[in-house]
Amino acid sequence: MLFRRKSYTIKPQMYDTFTHFFHTYLLPNQLTHGASLVGRWVNESKTEIMAMWAYRDRADFERVDAAIRESELHQTAQNYRQTLPPLFETSSEDFMESTGDYSTSTYVAAVSGFIQNEAGQVLLVRNEHRSNTYEMPGGQVEPGESMTVALAREVLEETGIIAEIGDLVGVYQNVTTGVLCLVYRGKWISGSPTPNPGETIDAQFVELNETNVIDWVTREHFASRVYDAMNQGSIAYESYEVRPYRLLERVQG
Repeated sequence: MLFRRKSYTIKPQMYDTFTHFFHTYLLPNQLTHGASLVGRWVNESKTEIMAMWAYRDRADFERVDAAIRESELHQTAQNYRQTLPPLFETSSEDFMESTGDYSTSTYVAAVSGFIQNEAGQVLLVRNEHRSNTYEMPGGQVEPGESMTVALAREVLEETGIIAEIGDLVGVYQNVTTGVLCLVYRGKWISGSPTPNPGETIDAQFVELNETNVIDWVTREHFASRVYDAMNQGSIAYESYEVRPYRLLERVQG
């Protein structure tokens, strides 16, 4: 990776105007053409601003820079800038390389539950942000929660069902989005399926079998979890990509 440090000295009274200009023109133009913003900082007296950008290499930077200068947004920004007082007093830039990999994992821990009632029906939800499929209820694990406590909370929040969480079904790794999901079996204790506005638009117990799962759970990576939970076997592990879906690895331990 190549890092570009862009530094400015400014008058404090121009800080808000310059920051608005950055967010409206500079930032979207850089991101659109492939740069990444590491961060942007200002000192306490608001007289110095520094932004750090990342590119794959020098050739990538030159490609991004050329595309920006030819863009319509760049011309619009330059025209608007002519109507403003000077945004900064001085500017400078230099280029740097990292001395090592100091990144931390960005994986998100999530849980999902195969919850059955006394009749053996399975609790499914349809989420507002993913309304083209049903799926098992679940969500992210919050700081301080165990996996099973998080799942019981998510089931209650999304469906109004109090559930007892049981055995682990499998571990499912979405390498595209960085989500690592643990799926558990569970059983209904009390409550009636009720969607939660803002999260779910439907919640119901459904009679599932091997032939109709895909009619309800239309996304392959979600359907795979249901099949694993229906088959009382060993713990499964899958890794996959989405957009489009591609199974990378599957292990049935």
